[in-house]
Amino acid sequence: MEGRTTHHSNNTTIINSTSCIYTSKSLFPISPTAKSPLNRPSISVKRPSFTFLSRLPSEFGGSPLVRMEDPFTASLSSSITVSPRKNLTTSNHLRHVESMAHLPSGAGRITRLNALILGEALASEEDDLVFPSEDFSSQSHVSSPQKYLEMYQRSVHDPSGFWSDIASEFYWREKWGQQVYHENFDVRKGKIKIEWFKGGMTNICYNCLDRNIESGKGDKTAIYWEGNEPGLDSSMTYNQLLARVCQLANYLKDVGVHKGDAVVIYLPMLMELPIAMLACARIGAIHSVVFAGFSAESLAQRIIDCRPKVVITCNAVRRGSKIIYLKEIVDSALLESAQKGIVTDVCLTYENDSAMKKEMTKWTKGRDIWWQDVILKYPVTCDVEWVDAEDPLFLLYTSGSTGKPKGVLHTTGGYMVYTATTFKYAFDYKPTDIYWCTADCGWITGHSYVTYGPLLNGATVVVFEGAPNYPDVGRCWDIVDKYKVSIFYTAPTLVRSLMREGDEHVSRYSRKSLRVLGSVGEPINPSAWRWFFNVIGDARCPISDTWWQTETGGFMITPLPGAWPQKPGSATFPFFGVQPVIVDEKGVEIEGECSGYLCVKSSWPGAFRTLHGDHERYETTYFSAFPGYYFSGDGCSRDKDGYYWLTGRVDDVINVSGHRIGTAEVESALVSHPQCAEAAVVGVEHEVKGQGIYAFVTLVEGVPYSDDLRKSLVVVVRNQIGAFAAPDKIHWAPGLPKTRSGKIMRRILRKIASRQLDELGDTSTLADPTVVDQLIALADC
Repeated sequence: MEGRTTHHSNNTTIINSTSCIYTSKSLFPISPTAKSPLNRPSISVKRPSFTFLSRLPSEFGGSPLVRMEDPFTASLSSSITVSPRKNLTTSNHLRHVESMAHLPSGAGRITRLNALILGEALASEEDDLVFPSEDFSSQSHVSSPQKYLEMYQRSVHDPSGFWSDIASEFYWREKWGQQVYHENFDVRKGKIKIEWFKGGMTNICYNCLDRNIESGKGDKTAIYWEGNEPGLDSSMTYNQLLARVCQLANYLKDVGVHKGDAVVIYLPMLMELPIAMLACARIGAIHSVVFAGFSAESLAQRIIDCRPKVVITCNAVRRGSKIIYLKEIVDSALLESAQKGIVTDVCLTYENDSAMKKEMTKWTKGRDIWWQDVILKYPVTCDVEWVDAEDPLFLLYTSGSTGKPKGVLHTTGGYMVYTATTFKYAFDYKPTDIYWCTADCGWITGHSYVTYGPLLNGATVVVFEGAPNYPDVGRCWDIVDKYKVSIFYTAPTLVRSLMREGDEHVSRYSRKSLRVLGSVGEPINPSAWRWFFNVIGDARCPISDTWWQTETGGFMITPLPGAWPQKPGSATFPFFGVQPVIVDEKGVEIEGECSGYLCVKSSWPGAFRTLHGDHERYETTYFSAFPGYYFSGDGCSRDKDGYYWLTGRVDDVINVSGHRIGTAEVESALVSHPQCAEAAVVGVEHEVKGQGIYAFVTLVEGVPYSDDLRKSLVVVVRNQIGAFAAPDKIHWAPGLPKTRSGKIMRRILRKIASRQLDELGDTSTLADPTVVDQLIALADC
């Protein structure tokens, strides 16, 4: 490169510069023949010319690279390379993140390690380190590992002070008591209990809307709404949003909804959905949003469990080219719940005239009320119901292993503080950002990062009613350009499906407004991560690959843009106040580089408090497997540098001849094949091995099925993981059964793989139910 001098020494190339770093020294203390943290070997590919440095960029402290022979490196390696069979419990929560002060560690050897600067080079291999640019870091909320460590240390050593300072930025009618939080995480010591800011009186709707208006944001756009059909759109300022929320809140009070009463919301992604959530919160009612894709039976289960005073829905929605008749589903659910003794007196129905006219809608007089006929008559102001921080905010039902949905209950104060804070830092949110999360409010992501987290920060949010591939696969980028979206948060499933369609559907759009990308819902495999980074973000946008759950309320492990280098596929490090640990099957904490069960010690403000009406199930499911910890149900690996790699649900682990293999690990290997667009792996019974590996594979558009390709896919898995992980069966899949939010329905895949076709169960939530028939037809191909 022009104007730079180079020399070569001990397999390290150095260039006199302070902008980026490359070295052949590995981050991982493994042998030259060993594999990466997810057991993947290095793959040789052609890549662009890179620049090399002897020191870390200045924003990371300018630390010199540490050679493998360095005594410090040796001591660092020996201090954390330990036998997982020993009792390694320690009170030092920071032992795995403090290594960031010495990035990279320099321990071990591997043939390549690339460190990339955003905007200067492409991420091309699985051992890439992707650094934020100095310009990005200097303007970010957390600009260096040192700044992160300073904040993280305080958050775990002084959680009361740390979270009190943040909570004080919000409006509280009355401040909480002297004890900021109270917890018991150990079932052996009594009832599991979590409380934050108890005694404090606040209201999350007031903090989302009134507080921002009082600070001068009343005329700022709160929501851009994009309809299913291009050209169908609308927007709403914070002033307008508050008026609409107050009108609905007044109506709900008028029909008998009081503090503590439940309201079920069964709406698509219209602006009326966040309006309904905020209206409930304003009067202290508990909202239970049900994804508008669940069947009548599933909706009825939730109505029976929470006994709502009102159900809010719309007559129909058009998603893509398909019309879904939501009111008919609600009618069936209300009939079923009434037959079981739970009668709902009011069904408030919004006329979504772009999908269906009033006169075509089936109607039950005395119960059904048209939204447009009543809501606009109510005042645009409504008194706030001040609630205790520990009063319930919402119920959100998630699937349970017994088949009965679990009603996850989140309370007000801690959830408010935590979602607002995670949104601000994980996306490096600035007041000028336009933010779009593709999730539906029927899921936790839509609660925390479509509605509450963004609005608490005074953000402008894009709400999209339609399908991301309608009328064509460039729709997402058309929306990004239309609204100048700067933060884009989506699911790996969508990323992989768009990868399959080719880069030309992306490159014809500008996307120059994008600044930060985000990933949610499942581990993102490195190849999808690199495509997201290189193609969507033009190699200049950091990716916040977030790990969290419905139960956690907000992000738990996540990159902070600008703070540290990223590794494609890794969720990186814990958020403030979160103390993750990896334990073995006996519940013993494992130090250093390891794999095991991901747990959390000590509470955080956004944690759920119970399961509705079933605290015993709450304790059994989440706190009994490993007493003293919250058990996430996920498997996790931690590499030599402390980076966390989520390996999927523990129940998605396949035991093949004694080898425990994460399905996400096999899927990641399969999609690294250039002709594989997407893969989903399940376990099936095997008479010799106990369980076998059954892989559903979707190919890149235009690639034909063949036995040679099948063999090639198996070879990729054998090479990247080992012969023991080779799939026993590769099942060609034109598509995978997914919900409209992009979640793969693995339950259905397991039934198809085991030929239990009479037990497929409810497929009504699938975006395309015909996929199931296609998979069954291809079972023996």
